[in-house]
Amino acid sequence: MSELSHVDDEGRARMVDVSAKGITVRMARATGEIRKRPETLDAIRANTIAKGDVLGVARLAGIMAAKRTSELIPLCHPIPLSDISVDIALDDALPGLRVEASAKTAAQTGVEMEAIVAVSVTLVTVYDMAKAVDKSMVIGEISLAEKVGGRSGHWLKP
Repeated sequence: MSELSHVDDEGRARMVDVSAKGITVRMARATGEIRKRPETLDAIRANTIAKGDVLGVARLAGIMAAKRTSELIPLCHPIPLSDISVDIALDDALPGLRVEASAKTAAQTGVEMEAIVAVSVTLVTVYDMAKAVDKSMVIGEISLAEKVGGRSGHWLKP
């Protein structure tokens, strides 16, 4: 048998069979940022971007994306999410926004990808909402910050 979890004996990509795994409570938290010109951040803060409420729309987009992760990432299992939260903080020091998403479930596999997808789509939506005033925005530093549950237990980004 292949030593790689997502590859079969013939070298083809496959979804991992999690049917023998127990259902446990799992949580994952991811973070990311978008850097922009200070005046763009000020316009988002003042809610004067022509497309409307940048933060509200981006937060909703991130939540919706987390729920559809298995449709976007080929080998992800569809997971029943019990909670997804997306928090957006304005940061004058960047200048820009910092995004944190947390996903929770009681399932046979984890929710790391759901948290990462939520952060990614939130950031891309911020870009879309504000690109008319600042095409130079830079999205980055997207990463898993923490995961809880499953065989590997609790992991916290060093």
